[in-house]
Amino acid sequence: MGDKSNISKGRTSFDSKIGDSLVTFLNRNITEYPTEAGAPKFELVPVKQQKDLMLNVARMHAQQEYDRIMEMVNVLQKQAEQIKRRLYITDAVHSAEYSFQVFHGQFYWLFLNKQTNVIGLTINGPSDWTCGAPEHYEYISRVRYMGDSTWIEVDNDGNIVI
Repeated sequence: MGDKSNISKGRTSFDSKIGDSLVTFLNRNITEYPTEAGAPKFELVPVKQQKDLMLNVARMHAQQEYDRIMEMVNVLQKQAEQIKRRLYITDAVHSAEYSFQVFHGQFYWLFLNKQTNVIGLTINGPSDWTCGAPEHYEYISRVRYMGDSTWIEVDNDGNIVI
């Protein structure tokens, strides 16, 4: 009566043959679904609904991570633009003509001399002259000499221009 082929592979399960048919007997201790009328009730797992929920949660988390990374990218792009502008101003000052010693942390003015078409650096801003700024000066920007020997563009209050 008991065939030892054990298709169900349970520890204490066995299969039976009734006529020409093999009847698989599953051990109720290892099955994931009830095998008897008095077994606890269970609901079928709504797989499609569960997959949709998992996909939505995965998309939400991926979108949050993507947004966080894009914020960091924007910060890095802004910093790169500031460095690029700083290098541009530094190059402009180093190519400018001036005949005085510059000091770290001090403010100066870049100007275009319209008579000679030469960029220069001066200590006096447009409103610092006692008898008015020279008419042939076109002020480009106010700059500050930094401790790392670079120059930054600043506004009239000394704040960095971004």
